[in-house]
Amino acid sequence: MGAGLAIGGLTAYTFLAVAKRSLTDDAYSSLGAMWAFVFLVGPGFYLPVEQEVGRAISARRALGIGGWPVMRKAAVLAGGLAAVLLVVSLAISPILVDKLFDHEWWLFAGFLIAIVTFSAMHLVRGGYSGNGHFGAYGFIFGAEGFLRLAGCIILAVIGVEQAGPYGVVMGVAPLVTLVIVLGRNRDFRQPGPEADWQELTVALWWLLAASVFAQLLVNCAPIAAKLLADDSEKQVAGHILSGLLIARIPLFFFQAVQAALLPKLAAQAAEGRHDDFRQGLRRLTIGVAGVGVIGSLVALTIGPTVVKIMFEKDTDLTRTDLLFLAAASACIMLGLTFAQALIALGSHAAAAAGWGAGVVAWFVVTAIPSDDLLMRVERGFLSGTVIAAAALGALLRQRLKGVTTASAQDLYEAVAHEFVEP
Repeated sequence: MGAGLAIGGLTAYTFLAVAKRSLTDDAYSSLGAMWAFVFLVGPGFYLPVEQEVGRAISARRALGIGGWPVMRKAAVLAGGLAAVLLVVSLAISPILVDKLFDHEWWLFAGFLIAIVTFSAMHLVRGGYSGNGHFGAYGFIFGAEGFLRLAGCIILAVIGVEQAGPYGVVMGVAPLVTLVIVLGRNRDFRQPGPEADWQELTVALWWLLAASVFAQLLVNCAPIAAKLLADDSEKQVAGHILSGLLIARIPLFFFQAVQAALLPKLAAQAAEGRHDDFRQGLRRLTIGVAGVGVIGSLVALTIGPTVVKIMFEKDTDLTRTDLLFLAAASACIMLGLTFAQALIALGSHAAAAAGWGAGVVAWFVVTAIPSDDLLMRVERGFLSGTVIAAAALGALLRQRLKGVTTASAQDLYEAVAHEFVEP
């Protein structure tokens, strides 16, 4: 599983680096906006379904009951979400194509394909994780990233300079991945008693709200830059995405550390070892803050050089720009840590409220006019992430005063909560 996550991350960076060298600044900026929008909609809306499927099947497994009826029920839920997203996307397609995709209808087609394929991919991932098939689960991450990169390299080699085909590759890669992985392992179709909706929707709506708000904050900067740009500023979204990829390196790799530490914290909460839980959470928070400070200092000192090496043309980003983006990424790390702890303690609504506060702050600050679009977007991004981390931290501190125990359901959802794509 760790290998799959690592391959998925590295191929994502390489995909965007290759695309940057193959496209004009404006075309890459449009592709960057689609990238951010895909990973807002994909993990944002479908990750909670994956979590609930994995939790429900895992609970059935513990009782010796097959989980295939859960998968069938969840397929209806995931399909319904995909249908709603498709209808909404088609309804606002003139805005999306005009403002985000620079009249590239093939980018919009790739986005629509991604809505469907990400739905299926997250559903299957939930089935594998619930059944303990973590090799197949990790294979999906690695294979999808590899296929996406392979398609990108082919397009670059044959000299494709329009962003649309690269967007289509992003949408198709999950489908090809599922064809491959399901051909290798379909061992999650054990029959069992029919599932009811309560098995899947105990905390789904709060998880969905938290997930969408969190992914909106993570991906808001390129989207906002694209929506606010005039004709002379179209390349700003691409510059921000390139800077974010460098600024998020500590965030991406620290997720692996969190994945290793959170099960221990979850077990302590479940066993009622409240002092151990608080001490472990305090150490984790200090570690996250330390990584964030180091990442911000690295961005401040050598960030522009690294961006130039990886993305060639992005020389407009200053040390201040990289510092803003790195500091915001550090706040996201803190926010994820606090949100996971809240969910482990059963406070799903609090996690949604904390991320929601950050979204409101981002919107308000970004709405303040400025002649410098890059700084306007960065200021809003940093403000939103700071408020989210502060709100989640305050809510967690309040929740810890009355902590009792945590349920197995809450612990599973905490460990599975929110992966951030590069």
